[in-house]
Formats: sequence, structure tokens, C-alpha cells
Amino acid sequence: MGNFFPRWTNWLPLKLAVGVAFIAFGVSVGVAYYFTPKYTRVGYEPTQPVPFSHKIHAGQLGLDCRYCHSFVENSSHANVPTNQTCFNCHGPGKGNVKSASPKLELVVKAHETKQPIPWVKVHKAPDYVYFNHSAHLNRGISCQSCHGQVNEMEVVKHAEPQSMGWCLDCHRNPEQKLRPLDQITNLNYKPEQLDRAAFYQSLIAKGVKTGEIAETIQEGGKAASIEELVSLASVTFGKQVTQLEVGSQLKKHWQVQPPENCTSCHR
Repeated sequence: MGNFFPRWTNWLPLKLAVGVAFIAFGVSVGVAYYFTPKYTRVGYEPTQPVPFSHKIHAGQLGLDCRYCHSFVENSSHANVPTNQTCFNCHGPGKGNVKSASPKLELVVKAHETKQPIPWVKVHKAPDYVYFNHSAHLNRGISCQSCHGQVNEMEVVKHAEPQSMGWCLDCHRNPEQKLRPLDQITNLNYKPEQLDRAAFYQSLIAKGVKTGEIAETIQEGGKAASIEELVSLASVTFGKQVTQLEVGSQLKKHWQVQPPENCTSCHR
């Protein structure tokens, strides 16, 4: 009786084993890269051509982010400061700060040659991702939410994963990140620092009715004055203002509805 299976099937188990091995190797490499900080660039901390300390400027001196990254509230991109911005404080002249420091040699040279300082980009969204800075800042998302505690960094690093899943987590629960617009660049902001009465007064000043605020604090809640709102919130959230309390109010009254469909970011 002849063989039931053709001769080429003798090599089939070996071929299957080799194929499975290659697939397993590919999956392992993919997981090792795409599911680790290496892919999301977390911890990436390049050496810059000029040793600029955010810890000193944004932390110790309290310099507002928008002094260097101007127009970030009006533009989709956060601009890198021009050399003139550095020269405003550090250029040679009476009263200027450490203008003779050797650390500023490149700044002086850039001013003389009119060539920009070759700063190394830390945060970079893929070409297929659209992100608008102004849309986020003007709706209560702080610099700190995406870039971390920059005011404590000697050298700026990539602090957050900024992956698609990370972005979607925020889009699905924006109340966890929203804050008043006057606190956007306050990198040390804590919701418990807010005065509850002043916060609700600011909403009323923008046309929000006390009844709408009360309903957001507690379903079925009623209040006709600031004092009643504060009392209701104290019962619901406790003595101190909480992130959920602030975020829920801003989400409702600013009508914040972050999109979750693909075309929002992939255009």
C-alpha cells in the first residue's frame, strides 16, 4: 500500500515549528518595543546646547511658561523661544543677568551671527497625529498635565507616555484634568488651594445659574446663593475643594466633550 500523505509533508512539522518560532520572536520584539517606555519615550532627556534650567527659571524664579513659549494659547504648536528671548535677560548691558557667564557663550554667539540656537526637541508627536495646544489650554488643560512637573526639572525630560491610550484616558474623563484658566501655567496648582466661594462666584459671573451649579454638585441639589452652594459642596465633597468638584463643573458649563473618534487626531 502506498503512502497516504505526499512526501513533502515529511517537512511540514519542521516548517510549522520554524514559522511559530519566527512569529513568537516577532511578537516578543513588538511587545518589547511598543509596550515599553522606549516606544513612548518616557524618560528621554537629551542634553541641550545651552544648559537652561527649568528648575531655576520656572521653579525658583516662577517665570511663566508663556514668556518663552509665547503664542501657545493661540497656536496649535508650542514655539521654541528665539534667541532674543534669552537675550532680553542675559544680553550684555547694565542690570542684565550673568551676561558674562561661559554658559551663555552660545547665546551671545547666536545673537552676533543671527543664527538660532539648535535646541534638541524633547516632545514630538508622530506626523500622523494632529494636536492643537491652544484648544487644550483654552479649555482647562495645563502644561503640567502633558509635560509633567517641569518646574522641578533641571533638564526637561519626556515625563508622560503621550500614547494614544493615554490621550483617550483623558478624553474619556476630562474632569480629572480640567482646571480654571488662570491656573493653566501654575505648575504647583492643587485644587484644594482654591477658595470654594470664589470658584463658584467665577462661574456665576460667566452666566451660570446657581441651580445648574447645585445640580452638578449633587443630583437634585438646590441652592439660591453662594453660601448655599458652599454648604452643599462641603457636604458632598468635604471641607476642601477637590479635582472632581472643579472638573465636573468646568466640564458641564464649558461644554467640554472631547472627541474619541479616529479622525479627531488622525487627519
